[in-house]
Amino acid sequence: MYFNLKALLCPVFMVSICILTPILVQSQIDAETVVVRPKEIDDVLVNPGIGFTTFQRFNGDTLNAGAGWTEGFPIEYQSFDGNLSVHGQPRSTIAYWRVYWKFIEPEKHEYRWNLVDQALVTAMQRGQRLMLRIAPYGTGTERDVPDWYRKIVGNEIKWGQRKPVDKWAVDPEDEEYAAYFGDLIRAMGDRYDGHPGLEAVDLSIVGAWGEGAGSHLLTKKTREALVDAYTEAFRVTPLIALLMDEQTNQYARTKRKVGWRVDCIGDLGFWADDQNGWTHMYDFYPQAIITHGVRDDWKYAPVSLEICGTFLRWRDEEGYEKEDVKYIFDQTLKWHISSFNAKSSPVPSEWQYLVDDWLKKMGYRFILRRFSYPSVANRNGKLTFESWWENKGVAPCYQKYPLVIRLRNEIDTITFLTEADITTWLPGDNLYDGSLFIPADMPPGKYQIELALAERIQELDRAPTPIIRLAIEGETPDGWYEMGKITIKE
Repeated sequence: MYFNLKALLCPVFMVSICILTPILVQSQIDAETVVVRPKEIDDVLVNPGIGFTTFQRFNGDTLNAGAGWTEGFPIEYQSFDGNLSVHGQPRSTIAYWRVYWKFIEPEKHEYRWNLVDQALVTAMQRGQRLMLRIAPYGTGTERDVPDWYRKIVGNEIKWGQRKPVDKWAVDPEDEEYAAYFGDLIRAMGDRYDGHPGLEAVDLSIVGAWGEGAGSHLLTKKTREALVDAYTEAFRVTPLIALLMDEQTNQYARTKRKVGWRVDCIGDLGFWADDQNGWTHMYDFYPQAIITHGVRDDWKYAPVSLEICGTFLRWRDEEGYEKEDVKYIFDQTLKWHISSFNAKSSPVPSEWQYLVDDWLKKMGYRFILRRFSYPSVANRNGKLTFESWWENKGVAPCYQKYPLVIRLRNEIDTITFLTEADITTWLPGDNLYDGSLFIPADMPPGKYQIELALAERIQELDRAPTPIIRLAIEGETPDGWYEMGKITIKE
Protein backbone atom coordinates (compact mmCIF):
# COMPACT_ATOMS: atom_id res chain seq x y z
CA MET A 1 0.00 0.00 0.00
CA TYR A 2 1.41 3.37 -1.03
CA PHE A 3 0.17 5.92 1.50
CA ASN A 4 1.53 9.39 0.83
CA LEU A 5 1.34 11.44 4.00
CA LYS A 6 3.33 14.21 2.30
CA ALA A 7 0.04 15.17 0.71
CA LEU A 8 -1.23 16.24 4.11
CA LEU A 9 1.36 18.99 4.02
CA CYS A 10 1.05 19.91 0.35
CA PRO A 11 -0.49 23.32 -0.43
CA VAL A 12 -4.26 23.11 -0.83
CA PHE A 13 -5.92 26.34 -1.91
CA MET A 14 -9.61 26.57 -1.03
CA VAL A 15 -12.49 29.01 -1.07
CA SER A 16 -15.36 28.56 1.40
CA ILE A 17 -18.62 30.45 0.95
CA CYS A 18 -21.65 30.29 3.23
CA ILE A 19 -24.96 31.26 1.62
CA LEU A 20 -28.56 31.13 2.69
CA THR A 21 -30.17 30.33 -0.66
CA PRO A 22 -28.98 28.35 -3.71
CA ILE A 23 -27.22 30.26 -6.50
CA LEU A 24 -26.32 29.28 -10.06
CA VAL A 25 -22.76 28.01 -9.88
CA GLN A 26 -22.17 27.53 -13.61
CA SER A 27 -24.36 27.78 -16.67
CA GLN A 28 -23.16 24.56 -18.29
CA ILE A 29 -21.06 21.50 -17.52
CA ASP A 30 -17.76 20.96 -19.32
CA ALA A 31 -17.54 17.62 -21.14
CA GLU A 32 -14.40 16.69 -19.14
CA THR A 33 -16.05 17.44 -15.78
CA VAL A 34 -17.47 14.67 -13.63
CA VAL A 35 -20.56 15.78 -11.70
CA VAL A 36 -21.80 13.71 -8.77
CA ARG A 37 -25.17 14.31 -7.11
CA PRO A 38 -25.36 11.90 -4.15
CA LYS A 39 -28.72 10.49 -3.14
CA GLU A 40 -30.01 11.61 0.25
CA ILE A 41 -30.84 9.04 2.94
CA ASP A 42 -33.36 9.37 5.78
CA ASP A 43 -31.49 7.44 8.50
CA VAL A 44 -31.01 8.59 12.08
CA LEU A 45 -27.27 9.34 12.19
CA VAL A 46 -25.10 9.02 15.29
CA ASN A 47 -22.57 11.85 14.99
CA PRO A 48 -20.17 13.68 17.32
CA GLY A 49 -21.53 16.37 19.61
CA ILE A 50 -25.21 15.97 18.79
CA GLY A 51 -28.21 13.91 19.82
CA PHE A 52 -29.01 12.32 23.17
CA THR A 53 -26.47 12.20 25.96
CA THR A 54 -26.08 9.48 28.53
CA PHE A 55 -26.27 10.78 32.12
CA GLN A 56 -23.99 9.48 34.88
CA ARG A 57 -23.63 6.53 32.49
CA PHE A 58 -22.10 5.53 29.17
CA ASN A 59 -23.03 3.69 25.99
CA GLY A 60 -23.67 0.06 26.85
CA ASP A 61 -24.98 0.77 30.35
CA THR A 62 -28.42 -0.04 31.73
CA LEU A 63 -30.79 2.94 32.02
CA ASN A 64 -32.39 4.21 35.22
CA ALA A 65 -35.38 2.17 36.34
CA GLY A 66 -38.77 3.89 36.42
CA ALA A 67 -39.13 7.67 36.38
CA GLY A 68 -36.24 8.44 38.72
CA TRP A 69 -32.56 9.23 38.14
CA THR A 70 -29.30 9.87 39.96
CA GLU A 71 -26.95 12.83 39.73
CA GLY A 72 -24.18 14.66 41.52
CA PHE A 73 -22.35 11.64 42.90
CA PRO A 74 -19.28 9.74 41.66
CA ILE A 75 -20.13 7.42 38.78
CA GLU A 76 -21.08 3.86 39.68
CA TYR A 77 -19.44 1.93 36.87
CA GLN A 78 -21.43 -0.95 35.43
CA SER A 79 -19.99 -4.12 33.96
CA PHE A 80 -19.53 -3.81 30.19
CA ASP A 81 -19.85 -6.67 27.72
CA GLY A 82 -18.68 -4.75 24.65
CA ASN A 83 -22.19 -3.98 23.35
CA LEU A 84 -22.52 -0.19 22.94
CA SER A 85 -26.28 -0.15 22.41
CA VAL A 86 -28.53 1.35 25.08
CA HIS A 87 -31.90 -0.38 25.36
CA GLY A 88 -34.64 2.27 25.50
CA GLN A 89 -32.58 5.26 24.42
CA PRO A 90 -30.67 6.25 21.26
CA ARG A 91 -26.95 5.58 21.17
CA SER A 92 -24.95 8.65 22.13
CA THR A 93 -21.66 10.39 21.37
CA ILE A 94 -21.78 12.43 24.60
CA ALA A 95 -21.55 11.16 28.18
CA TYR A 96 -22.79 13.86 30.55
CA TRP A 97 -21.60 13.78 34.16
CA ARG A 98 -22.73 16.18 36.85
CA VAL A 99 -20.84 15.95 40.13
CA TYR A 100 -20.83 18.01 43.32
CA TRP A 101 -17.83 20.04 44.43
CA LYS A 102 -17.46 18.01 47.64
CA PHE A 103 -16.58 14.85 45.75
CA ILE A 104 -13.91 16.45 43.57
CA GLU A 105 -12.25 18.46 46.39
CA PRO A 106 -12.81 16.55 49.64
CA GLU A 107 -9.87 18.40 51.22
CA LYS A 108 -8.86 21.97 50.46
CA HIS A 109 -6.82 22.10 47.23
CA GLU A 110 -6.62 18.30 47.08
CA TYR A 111 -8.44 17.33 43.90
CA ARG A 112 -9.65 13.87 42.98
CA TRP A 113 -8.78 14.15 39.32
CA ASN A 114 -8.77 10.37 39.13
CA LEU A 115 -12.59 10.55 39.03
CA VAL A 116 -12.50 12.82 35.99
CA ASP A 117 -9.69 10.83 34.37
CA GLN A 118 -11.65 7.60 34.65
CA ALA A 119 -14.79 9.21 33.22
CA LEU A 120 -12.83 10.60 30.26
CA VAL A 121 -11.16 7.28 29.51
CA THR A 122 -14.42 5.35 29.78
CA ALA A 123 -16.29 7.81 27.57
CA MET A 124 -13.66 7.58 24.85
CA GLN A 125 -13.63 3.79 25.05
CA ARG A 126 -17.40 3.82 24.50
CA GLY A 127 -17.29 6.13 21.48
CA GLN A 128 -18.22 9.23 23.46
CA ARG A 129 -16.77 12.49 24.75
CA LEU A 130 -17.42 13.77 28.26
CA MET A 131 -19.62 16.78 29.05
CA LEU A 132 -18.96 17.90 32.61
CA ARG A 133 -20.51 20.06 35.29
CA ILE A 134 -18.99 20.65 38.71
CA ALA A 135 -22.03 21.80 40.69
CA PRO A 136 -21.19 23.71 43.90
CA TYR A 137 -23.86 21.81 45.85
CA GLY A 138 -27.32 20.28 45.66
CA THR A 139 -29.90 20.02 48.42
CA GLY A 140 -29.52 18.25 51.76
CA THR A 141 -26.44 17.30 53.76
CA GLU A 142 -25.32 14.57 51.34
CA ARG A 143 -25.14 17.18 48.59
CA ASP A 144 -23.65 20.03 50.61
CA VAL A 145 -20.47 21.99 49.91
CA PRO A 146 -17.24 20.25 50.99
CA ASP A 147 -16.97 19.69 54.73
CA TRP A 148 -13.81 21.78 54.96
CA TYR A 149 -15.57 24.71 53.30
CA ARG A 150 -18.63 24.35 55.54
CA LYS A 151 -16.33 24.67 58.55
CA ILE A 152 -14.95 27.93 57.15
CA VAL A 153 -18.31 29.64 56.52
CA GLY A 154 -20.44 28.02 59.20
CA ASN A 155 -23.93 26.57 59.02
CA GLU A 156 -25.98 29.75 58.73
CA ILE A 157 -26.08 32.43 56.06
CA LYS A 158 -26.06 35.95 57.51
CA TRP A 159 -28.72 37.48 55.29
CA GLY A 160 -28.86 40.87 57.00
CA GLN A 161 -31.28 43.03 55.01
CA ARG A 162 -31.24 40.64 52.06
CA LYS A 163 -34.13 38.35 51.23
CA PRO A 164 -33.15 34.67 51.71
CA VAL A 165 -32.61 32.62 48.55
CA ASP A 166 -34.08 29.14 48.91
CA LYS A 167 -31.59 27.43 46.57
CA TRP A 168 -28.42 28.84 48.20
CA ALA A 169 -26.64 26.45 50.57
CA VAL A 170 -23.91 29.02 51.28
CA ASP A 171 -23.56 32.74 50.67
CA PRO A 172 -21.73 33.36 47.38
CA GLU A 173 -20.94 36.87 48.60
CA ASP A 174 -18.55 35.44 51.17
CA GLU A 175 -15.13 36.19 49.69
CA GLU A 176 -14.08 32.61 50.27
CA TYR A 177 -16.71 31.26 47.89
CA ALA A 178 -15.43 32.81 44.66
CA ALA A 179 -11.86 32.24 45.82
CA TYR A 180 -12.11 28.53 46.62
CA PHE A 181 -14.67 27.46 44.02
CA GLY A 182 -12.76 29.54 41.49
CA ASP A 183 -9.53 27.78 42.46
CA LEU A 184 -11.15 24.44 41.65
CA ILE A 185 -12.34 25.61 38.24
CA ARG A 186 -8.95 27.09 37.36
CA ALA A 187 -7.17 23.92 38.43
CA MET A 188 -9.58 21.89 36.31
CA GLY A 189 -8.89 24.12 33.31
CA ASP A 190 -5.14 23.83 33.79
CA ARG A 191 -5.45 20.06 33.65
CA TYR A 192 -8.20 19.46 31.10
CA ASP A 193 -8.70 22.43 28.78
CA GLY A 194 -8.43 21.12 25.23
CA HIS A 195 -8.51 17.45 26.26
CA PRO A 196 -9.59 15.42 23.18
CA GLY A 197 -12.13 13.53 25.28
CA LEU A 198 -13.78 16.62 26.79
CA GLU A 199 -16.87 17.73 24.84
CA ALA A 200 -17.80 20.78 26.93
CA VAL A 201 -17.88 22.18 30.45
CA ASP A 202 -20.92 23.78 32.07
CA LEU A 203 -20.39 27.31 33.36
CA SER A 204 -22.08 26.71 36.69
CA ILE A 205 -21.56 29.21 39.51
CA VAL A 206 -24.32 29.22 42.12
CA GLY A 207 -27.53 27.62 43.34
CA ALA A 208 -28.68 24.07 43.95
CA TRP A 209 -27.38 21.67 41.27
CA GLY A 210 -25.45 24.62 39.84
CA GLU A 211 -28.55 25.82 37.98
CA GLY A 212 -28.01 29.50 38.79
CA ALA A 213 -30.88 30.29 41.17
CA GLY A 214 -30.46 33.80 42.54
CA SER A 215 -27.64 34.72 40.16
CA HIS A 216 -29.32 38.07 39.53
CA LEU A 217 -28.65 38.97 43.18
CA LEU A 218 -24.88 38.63 42.89
CA THR A 219 -22.74 41.72 43.14
CA LYS A 220 -20.74 42.70 40.07
CA LYS A 221 -17.50 41.70 41.81
CA THR A 222 -18.71 38.20 42.73
CA ARG A 223 -20.41 37.57 39.40
CA GLU A 224 -17.35 38.50 37.40
CA ALA A 225 -14.95 36.57 39.65
CA LEU A 226 -16.98 33.37 39.25
CA VAL A 227 -17.45 33.74 35.49
CA ASP A 228 -13.80 34.70 34.97
CA ALA A 229 -12.66 31.49 36.63
CA TYR A 230 -14.27 29.55 33.76
CA THR A 231 -13.57 31.84 30.83
CA GLU A 232 -9.91 32.27 31.75
CA ALA A 233 -9.32 28.59 32.55
CA PHE A 234 -11.08 27.18 29.48
CA ARG A 235 -9.95 28.79 26.24
CA VAL A 236 -10.24 25.74 23.96
CA THR A 237 -12.91 23.43 25.38
CA PRO A 238 -16.42 24.80 24.75
CA LEU A 239 -18.23 26.37 27.70
CA ILE A 240 -22.00 26.09 28.13
CA ALA A 241 -23.58 28.56 30.55
CA LEU A 242 -26.80 27.94 32.41
CA LEU A 243 -29.51 30.38 31.35
CA MET A 244 -29.31 32.46 34.53
CA ASP A 245 -29.93 36.20 34.33
CA GLU A 246 -29.29 38.99 31.86
CA GLN A 247 -26.18 40.37 33.54
CA THR A 248 -24.46 37.03 34.09
CA ASN A 249 -25.11 35.59 30.65
CA GLN A 250 -24.19 38.78 28.87
CA TYR A 251 -21.00 39.22 30.89
CA ALA A 252 -19.89 35.67 30.04
CA ARG A 253 -20.43 36.44 26.35
CA THR A 254 -18.01 39.38 26.55
CA LYS A 255 -15.22 37.06 27.70
CA ARG A 256 -15.42 34.31 25.04
CA LYS A 257 -17.90 32.42 22.87
CA VAL A 258 -20.24 30.60 25.24
CA GLY A 259 -23.16 28.27 24.57
CA TRP A 260 -26.18 27.94 26.82
CA ARG A 261 -28.33 25.28 28.45
CA VAL A 262 -31.46 24.89 30.55
CA ASP A 263 -32.43 21.97 32.77
CA CYS A 264 -36.23 21.79 32.61
CA ILE A 265 -37.25 21.28 28.98
CA GLY A 266 -40.83 20.04 28.83
CA ASP A 267 -42.30 21.86 31.82
CA LEU A 268 -45.76 22.71 30.52
CA GLY A 269 -47.22 22.83 34.00
CA PHE A 270 -45.32 20.61 36.44
CA TRP A 271 -45.78 23.06 39.31
CA ALA A 272 -48.26 25.44 37.73
CA ASP A 273 -50.87 24.95 40.46
CA ASP A 274 -48.40 26.21 43.06
CA GLN A 275 -46.94 28.99 40.91
CA ASN A 276 -50.00 30.83 39.64
CA GLY A 277 -49.79 29.01 36.32
CA TRP A 278 -46.09 29.76 35.71
CA THR A 279 -44.10 27.29 33.59
CA HIS A 280 -40.61 27.17 32.13
CA MET A 281 -41.74 26.48 28.56
CA TYR A 282 -44.33 29.25 28.40
CA ASP A 283 -43.18 31.88 30.88
CA PHE A 284 -39.39 31.78 31.15
CA TYR A 285 -37.38 30.17 28.36
CA PRO A 286 -38.88 32.00 25.34
CA GLN A 287 -38.49 35.34 27.09
CA ALA A 288 -35.08 34.78 28.69
CA ILE A 289 -33.47 33.56 25.48
CA ILE A 290 -34.15 37.02 24.08
CA THR A 291 -33.68 39.23 27.16
CA HIS A 292 -30.47 37.48 28.23
CA GLY A 293 -29.01 38.08 24.77
CA VAL A 294 -28.36 34.45 23.82
CA ARG A 295 -30.75 33.95 20.90
CA ASP A 296 -27.94 33.97 18.30
CA ASP A 297 -25.25 32.25 20.35
CA TRP A 298 -26.02 28.91 18.66
CA LYS A 299 -24.13 30.16 15.61
CA TYR A 300 -20.80 29.70 17.38
CA ALA A 301 -21.38 27.66 20.57
CA PRO A 302 -23.63 24.69 21.42
CA VAL A 303 -27.11 24.70 22.92
CA SER A 304 -27.51 21.68 25.21
CA LEU A 305 -30.88 21.07 26.85
CA GLU A 306 -32.11 18.79 29.62
CA ILE A 307 -35.46 17.15 30.20
CA CYS A 308 -37.72 18.25 33.03
CA GLY A 309 -38.37 15.08 34.98
CA THR A 310 -38.21 12.15 32.57
CA PHE A 311 -40.18 10.92 29.57
CA LEU A 312 -41.97 8.47 31.83
CA ARG A 313 -43.09 11.30 34.08
CA TRP A 314 -44.31 13.23 31.04
CA ARG A 315 -46.49 10.30 30.07
CA ASP A 316 -47.54 8.76 33.38
CA GLU A 317 -47.78 11.74 35.76
CA GLU A 318 -48.27 14.79 33.56
CA GLY A 319 -50.46 13.01 31.02
CA TYR A 320 -48.68 14.42 27.96
CA GLU A 321 -50.04 13.38 24.58
CA LYS A 322 -48.11 13.09 21.33
CA GLU A 323 -49.11 16.64 20.42
CA ASP A 324 -47.51 17.95 23.62
CA VAL A 325 -44.29 16.07 22.95
CA LYS A 326 -44.09 17.34 19.38
CA TYR A 327 -44.69 20.91 20.57
CA ILE A 328 -41.81 20.61 23.05
CA PHE A 329 -39.48 19.12 20.45
CA ASP A 330 -40.38 21.83 17.93
CA GLN A 331 -39.58 24.56 20.47
CA THR A 332 -36.12 23.10 21.07
CA LEU A 333 -35.44 23.01 17.34
CA LYS A 334 -36.45 26.66 17.12
CA TRP A 335 -33.84 27.32 19.82
CA HIS A 336 -31.20 25.43 17.76
CA ILE A 337 -30.61 22.48 20.07
CA SER A 338 -27.52 20.32 19.51
CA SER A 339 -27.75 17.82 22.36
CA PHE A 340 -30.33 16.59 24.86
CA ASN A 341 -30.01 14.99 28.28
CA ALA A 342 -32.95 12.66 28.88
CA LYS A 343 -31.34 11.59 32.18
CA SER A 344 -30.67 8.05 30.93
CA SER A 345 -34.35 7.28 31.28
CA PRO A 346 -36.22 5.31 28.61
CA VAL A 347 -38.18 6.74 25.70
CA PRO A 348 -41.77 5.39 25.60
CA SER A 349 -42.09 3.21 22.51
CA GLU A 350 -45.15 5.11 21.32
CA TRP A 351 -43.05 8.29 21.10
CA GLN A 352 -40.05 6.72 19.39
CA TYR A 353 -41.05 7.96 15.93
CA LEU A 354 -41.22 11.51 17.28
CA VAL A 355 -37.76 11.13 18.80
CA ASP A 356 -36.36 9.73 15.54
CA ASP A 357 -37.72 12.68 13.57
CA TRP A 358 -36.30 15.05 16.20
CA LEU A 359 -32.86 13.44 16.01
CA LYS A 360 -32.77 13.95 12.23
CA LYS A 361 -32.99 17.71 12.82
CA MET A 362 -31.05 18.14 16.06
CA GLY A 363 -27.62 19.73 15.65
CA TYR A 364 -26.07 19.43 12.19
CA ARG A 365 -27.01 17.06 9.35
CA PHE A 366 -24.75 17.33 6.34
CA ILE A 367 -25.82 16.36 2.83
CA LEU A 368 -23.39 16.64 -0.06
CA ARG A 369 -25.68 17.83 -2.84
CA ARG A 370 -23.14 18.22 -5.64
CA PHE A 371 -19.47 17.43 -6.17
CA SER A 372 -17.63 18.08 -9.44
CA TYR A 373 -14.05 17.45 -10.54
CA PRO A 374 -12.09 16.84 -13.77
CA SER A 375 -12.01 13.34 -15.19
CA VAL A 376 -8.26 13.70 -15.77
CA ALA A 377 -5.51 15.43 -13.78
CA ASN A 378 -1.75 15.60 -14.29
CA ARG A 379 1.05 14.81 -11.89
CA ASN A 380 2.61 18.01 -10.54
CA GLY A 381 -0.62 19.78 -11.46
CA LYS A 382 -3.90 20.88 -9.91
CA LEU A 383 -7.09 18.94 -9.35
CA THR A 384 -9.84 21.52 -8.99
CA PHE A 385 -13.15 20.60 -7.42
CA GLU A 386 -16.42 22.28 -6.47
CA SER A 387 -18.83 21.16 -3.78
CA TRP A 388 -22.28 22.19 -2.58
CA TRP A 389 -23.33 21.08 0.88
CA GLU A 390 -26.63 21.44 2.67
CA ASN A 391 -26.93 21.44 6.45
CA LYS A 392 -30.47 20.20 7.12
CA GLY A 393 -30.03 20.43 10.89
CA VAL A 394 -30.63 23.45 13.08
CA ALA A 395 -27.03 24.17 14.14
CA PRO A 396 -23.46 23.97 12.88
CA CYS A 397 -20.82 21.50 14.01
CA TYR A 398 -18.73 23.22 16.68
CA GLN A 399 -15.61 21.09 16.22
CA LYS A 400 -13.24 21.69 13.32
CA TYR A 401 -13.27 18.22 11.87
CA PRO A 402 -11.37 18.40 8.57
CA LEU A 403 -12.73 17.63 5.14
CA VAL A 404 -10.34 15.05 3.70
CA ILE A 405 -10.13 13.86 0.09
CA ARG A 406 -8.27 10.74 -0.99
CA LEU A 407 -7.37 9.12 -4.28
CA ARG A 408 -7.21 5.33 -4.04
CA ASN A 409 -6.74 2.26 -6.16
CA GLU A 410 -5.69 -1.34 -5.46
CA ILE A 411 -2.04 -0.33 -5.12
CA ASP A 412 -1.76 3.28 -4.03
CA THR A 413 -3.52 5.78 -1.78
CA ILE A 414 -2.87 9.49 -1.42
CA THR A 415 -4.75 11.68 1.03
CA PHE A 416 -5.29 15.45 0.98
CA LEU A 417 -6.21 17.50 4.04
CA THR A 418 -8.27 20.54 3.03
CA GLU A 419 -8.72 23.79 4.93
CA ALA A 420 -12.51 23.54 5.10
CA ASP A 421 -13.96 25.02 8.29
CA ILE A 422 -17.19 23.13 8.86
CA THR A 423 -17.96 25.24 11.94
CA THR A 424 -19.11 27.91 9.48
CA TRP A 425 -21.60 25.59 7.76
CA LEU A 426 -24.81 26.99 9.22
CA PRO A 427 -28.23 25.53 8.39
CA GLY A 428 -28.95 25.97 4.70
CA ASP A 429 -26.62 25.88 1.71
CA ASN A 430 -22.83 26.11 1.83
CA LEU A 431 -20.22 26.06 -0.95
CA TYR A 432 -16.69 24.77 -0.65
CA ASP A 433 -14.43 24.86 -3.71
CA GLY A 434 -10.70 24.44 -4.18
CA SER A 435 -7.69 22.82 -5.79
CA LEU A 436 -5.52 19.89 -4.74
CA PHE A 437 -1.93 19.74 -5.95
CA ILE A 438 -1.02 16.29 -7.25
CA PRO A 439 2.53 15.32 -6.20
CA ALA A 440 5.06 14.84 -8.98
CA ASP A 441 5.90 11.34 -7.72
CA MET A 442 2.32 10.05 -7.63
CA PRO A 443 2.04 6.87 -9.74
CA PRO A 444 -0.11 7.46 -12.84
CA GLY A 445 -3.27 5.45 -13.32
CA LYS A 446 -6.96 5.30 -12.51
CA TYR A 447 -8.09 6.16 -8.99
CA GLN A 448 -11.29 6.25 -6.98
CA ILE A 449 -11.87 9.72 -5.53
CA GLU A 450 -13.39 9.65 -2.04
CA LEU A 451 -14.03 12.14 0.73
CA ALA A 452 -14.81 12.19 4.43
CA LEU A 453 -15.21 14.47 7.42
CA ALA A 454 -12.54 13.00 9.65
CA GLU A 455 -11.15 13.10 13.15
CA ARG A 456 -8.72 15.92 13.81
CA ILE A 457 -5.27 14.67 12.97
CA GLN A 458 -3.09 14.50 16.08
CA GLU A 459 -0.20 12.56 14.51
CA LEU A 460 1.19 13.15 11.02
CA ASP A 461 2.06 9.49 10.52
CA ARG A 462 -1.52 8.29 11.00
CA ALA A 463 -4.13 8.17 8.26
CA PRO A 464 -7.30 10.25 8.85
CA THR A 465 -10.27 8.34 10.26
CA PRO A 466 -13.80 9.35 9.15
CA ILE A 467 -15.90 10.52 12.09
CA ILE A 468 -19.03 12.24 10.73
CA ARG A 469 -21.62 10.27 8.79
CA LEU A 470 -23.28 12.14 5.94
CA ALA A 471 -26.95 11.81 5.05
CA ILE A 472 -26.11 10.37 1.63
CA GLU A 473 -25.62 7.00 -0.02
CA GLY A 474 -22.20 5.73 -1.04
CA GLU A 475 -20.53 5.14 2.32
CA THR A 476 -17.72 2.58 2.24
CA PRO A 477 -17.17 0.08 5.07
CA ASP A 478 -14.41 2.31 6.46
CA GLY A 479 -16.58 5.45 6.45
CA TRP A 480 -15.48 7.23 3.25
CA TYR A 481 -17.84 8.35 0.48
CA GLU A 482 -17.16 7.40 -3.13
CA MET A 483 -17.45 10.21 -5.67
CA GLY A 484 -16.23 8.50 -8.84
CA LYS A 485 -13.17 7.72 -10.96
CA ILE A 486 -10.29 9.96 -11.99
CA THR A 487 -7.23 9.37 -14.17
CA ILE A 488 -3.83 10.70 -13.11
CA LYS A 489 -1.47 11.20 -16.06
CA GLU A 490 2.26 11.73 -16.40
